[in-house]
Amino acid sequence: MSIQQLNAELKRNLKDTVTKGYHQPCQEGVSSAVDKLQQEFHCCGSNSSQAWQDSERIRSGQAGGHVVPDSCCKTTVAGRGRWDHTSNICRVRGGCINKLETLIQEHLRISGAMGLGIPRVQVFGMLCTSCLYKSLKLERCRLWAPALRVHRSFSRCGDY
Repeated sequence: MSIQQLNAELKRNLKDTVTKGYHQPCQEGVSSAVDKLQQEFHCCGSNSSQAWQDSERIRSGQAGGHVVPDSCCKTTVAGRGRWDHTSNICRVRGGCINKLETLIQEHLRISGAMGLGIPRVQVFGMLCTSCLYKSLKLERCRLWAPALRVHRSFSRCGDY
């Protein structure tokens, strides 16, 4: 799956979540996740605050006069979502999707760096182990060489 396909899928899923899943029956977890996303990233809607106009909750009139959820507002106070003004709503170019994409890309970079860094540490550990083994073998050879010379069957130190 390419990055473009992943971005398209992410955009589609976030838009569907905003328009179909927010404050719907048995979707409390989805609603709280969207609210948390908007509050932490200081964004509103999937692409912009206009995305909420397509929301089933707002179109059906269940929103009680809200044009956006209260979590879209700069200060989260009950009822603030009724007032659609730039001084009230967090407006981020590209909406929450851009913030979410940036977060995912940062985490992928960290994962990639870890994926490249950990094998290097393992190779370094193997080299150190090999050096230690060689050093111990030479030390053992140095200590036992006089005793081994007595036996003619051992011609070199490495034969034992």
